[in-house]
Amino acid sequence: MSRADDLDLQGQHFTVVGAAGFVGQRLCATLRSRGAQVWAPDRHEMLSWQPPPGHGHVLGHVMYCAGLTADYLARPFDTVQAHVSHLAQVLQHGLSQGTLQSLVYLSSTRLYDGLGDLGGEGEAREDAVLPIDPANPRHLYDLSKGLGESLCHVAGQGRARVARLACVYEGPQDADGFLPALLKQVLQAHASGARQIAVQSSPHFARDYVHLDDVVDALIRIAVRGQAPVYNVASGVNVSNAELFDYLKQRWGCAVQPLLDTRPAPTPRISTERMCTELQWQPRGLLAALDQLLTTGQGA
Repeated sequence: MSRADDLDLQGQHFTVVGAAGFVGQRLCATLRSRGAQVWAPDRHEMLSWQPPPGHGHVLGHVMYCAGLTADYLARPFDTVQAHVSHLAQVLQHGLSQGTLQSLVYLSSTRLYDGLGDLGGEGEAREDAVLPIDPANPRHLYDLSKGLGESLCHVAGQGRARVARLACVYEGPQDADGFLPALLKQVLQAHASGARQIAVQSSPHFARDYVHLDDVVDALIRIAVRGQAPVYNVASGVNVSNAELFDYLKQRWGCAVQPLLDTRPAPTPRISTERMCTELQWQPRGLLAALDQLLTTGQGA
C-alpha cells in the first residue's frame, strides 16, 4: 500500500482546523512525526490569528477538519458555523494576508446519496451534479457542506481543494460509527462466549468504508500535490451489512441478527480514479483491513 512518505514535509507549515476531532488528531500526529511545523489552534486562537512562537504568521497548508456529523440536526446553527462561516473567515484572512499556501476542505461522499434516490447505481464521480433538496431536513448537512465546497471553488483563488470522505473508521476503539460499535459488540460477545448478537440495522444497507490512516495519507497528498478542485477519498467499494455480517460470523463464529429489513435506494459506487491515478494513492479494502486489525490483536 502506497504512503505519502515520499513527500518531504520537513519544515513545512500546516494549520489543522478541527484538530481535536477524529481525523484532525491523527493528522496532527502524522504531520509532526514527518517533521512538519503544525499549528492546531483552538477556536479562540484561530479567531485571534495568533500562531505560537516559531510558527510565524504563516498558515501554510490549511487542513479544514472542523465539522459536525451525527448531531447536525440537533445543532443546525453550529453546523452552518463550522461548515461555512468559520471556513469563510479562514479563507478570507489567509488569502488577504498571503499566508495560505493551500486549503483542503473535508466534505463528505454523503452528498452523492441523492443519486441513488434518482435510480443511480453507477459510479459517483467528482463532477457529478448533486441533487439536494432544501426542504429535506436530512439535507441541511449536505447543503452546508455543499456551500463550503462552493466557497472553496469561488473564493479560493485556485488554492482550495475539496476532499469528499467516505465512512472513516479505525477500529472498535472509535467513539462513533456503526462499524466500530458492531465490532465492539462482536468482540464482547466472543469474549463472553455468546454465539449471536442483534443489531438495529438492515442487511441491505451498504457503505464505503475508508481507513483513517488512508484518509490522512490522502489529505497530505492533496495538500502538497493536488491540482483538481475535488477528490473522492474512499475505498471505491461498497460493503453491504450482509457481507459484513457474514465475514464476522466466519471470523468470530458470532451470528449477527439484523432487527430491520429496510431496503434503501441503491448506493452509488464512489470513484477513486482521480486520487489513485493523479496522486498515486492506494486505499485498502475493508475486509482486508479488518483481517489485519483483528489478527494483530488491535481490536481485542
